[in-house]
Amino acid sequence: MSFRTRLFLTSLAAAVAAVLAATLLLSWSVRRSVIDRVERGLVTQARLASELLSRQGPASPEQLDAEADALSRLGASRVTFITTDGRVIGDSDLTPGELQTIDNHANRPEVQQALAGEVGVARRYSATVRTDMLYVAVPVRSPQLPDLGVLRLALPLVELQDQLAVVWNVALAGLLVGLATALALSWLISAVLARRMRTIAETAQRYASGDFSRPANDPGDDEIAVVARVLDESVRELGLRAADRALIEAILGGMVEGVLVVNEYGRLQLVNAAARRMLKVVETPEDRHYLEIVRHPDIAAQIGYALNGHATEGRELQLPLAPGSTFVARSAPVASGATRGAVLVLHDITSLRRADQIRRDFVANVSHELRTPLTAVRGYVEALADGVDPEQSRRFLATITRHTLRMERLVRDLLRLARLDAGQELLERIPCRVDALLAGVETDLVEIIEERHLTVVRDIARDADVVTGDPAKLHDALRNLLENAVNYSPEGGTIRLITRRDGDRLTIAVIDQGPGIPQSDLSRVFERFYRVDKARAREGRDPGGTGLGLAIVRHLVELHGGRVSAANGRERGAVMTVELPA
Repeated sequence: MSFRTRLFLTSLAAAVAAVLAATLLLSWSVRRSVIDRVERGLVTQARLASELLSRQGPASPEQLDAEADALSRLGASRVTFITTDGRVIGDSDLTPGELQTIDNHANRPEVQQALAGEVGVARRYSATVRTDMLYVAVPVRSPQLPDLGVLRLALPLVELQDQLAVVWNVALAGLLVGLATALALSWLISAVLARRMRTIAETAQRYASGDFSRPANDPGDDEIAVVARVLDESVRELGLRAADRALIEAILGGMVEGVLVVNEYGRLQLVNAAARRMLKVVETPEDRHYLEIVRHPDIAAQIGYALNGHATEGRELQLPLAPGSTFVARSAPVASGATRGAVLVLHDITSLRRADQIRRDFVANVSHELRTPLTAVRGYVEALADGVDPEQSRRFLATITRHTLRMERLVRDLLRLARLDAGQELLERIPCRVDALLAGVETDLVEIIEERHLTVVRDIARDADVVTGDPAKLHDALRNLLENAVNYSPEGGTIRLITRRDGDRLTIAVIDQGPGIPQSDLSRVFERFYRVDKARAREGRDPGGTGLGLAIVRHLVELHGGRVSAANGRERGAVMTVELPA
């Protein structure tokens, strides 16, 4: 049921009740007034008739009965003369013969009051005329008529009821008019109030949807208008605060730094997504004490210092729930009006520390990779300077040449990695036949493959025989992977090159039969200069290389929008998988 319908029915019920009550009260009042007026009229007539009788001379019963008839004609009421002992000696409605049969009236209440010197009034059913009557009796004191004691006037209530029926008809007509008026007014009032309430509801719905534009003010000055204006101001203020809070939460939610805000009682007021991720918070932390969420003693101590009004310097730490991650925590007190609290900011510097470690390892590895051949070259040059026989000279020069080529290859790989990091390698995308790419890679390594008696098996699916990419860069990536497989395969082993298509992706897997990769090294084999233990190499010897080949492979594959991964076979061997857009 709508608000307007409820308001209309309520107003109508109230109006109907009021009109009905007013009609009943008015009709009762008019009825009482009519009855009182009739009684007063009868009393007046009775007193006038009593006064006339007191001045009349002696009369016989027949004359008194005739007098009663005359008075009845003048007053339009029944007139009865009663003696002091209750006998009826005259009646306007009875003949002299009928008077002899009528009962004694001494026990009538109105007669008794009149005999006592008062005006008697009574209403009751008359057995004589067989109808309800209104009786008024007054005492009569006439020296000429010593036996006459009471004059009684009677009016049939039928006439009174006819008058009252008129009153009831008028009251009913007034009731119907009042109900019609109440119906119209209730409908009009409910329409006006419903329209005003609908305006308030529509404004509230706009506010709920985020539209806080100011609506037209309610023109009234009653309580509804006051409530509408107060609610409008309150909701707009709350809405603007909510919008500001949503903006702040959006900003904090997009931050990579973790932010915790606590009030002066140490209860969390805001924890952004980064902080939840860093602290591994699953449940809702808001309005809980920070000690329930923050388990690290150093972070808890920093929040405590900030709540005491002291800012803290950044402190590097590791969280137990995030092993291997490094964070810097800073805290500071905050104040907004009478509100106090503290804010803690967590900076995840894991990637910076890892990058720094990679840089250190890179410098150390480059220094090592360059120092080793340089030391050898210097030693052989010094030996040649001291003078050696021609055979030793040729052997020393070959060694110097090998180390020089190794340094040249290292510098070339470093320069290529630098170009890849800087985005200076241009990519030419053309359709390439996978079989031709793999054949070209095998041709480059045919000498070492034949020397080690290895067998290379190509398994190319029909729907995976063409890939779109830069043929030169794909050749370099696959050559590094195949060379890596050759270096770690046992003599006489088999290397499988498998190409498959999975949806819009094409995968090329290089599978060897070597010792495989330790589980702890799988995630790091594509890092620069990262080397797996020498025990994995064939016969425990270092296979050589710069340690940059797999890093170059990763960059070249990612340049094509793909990815490369390393895994171990079911029984033995390593599986290098290149995944490219088909």
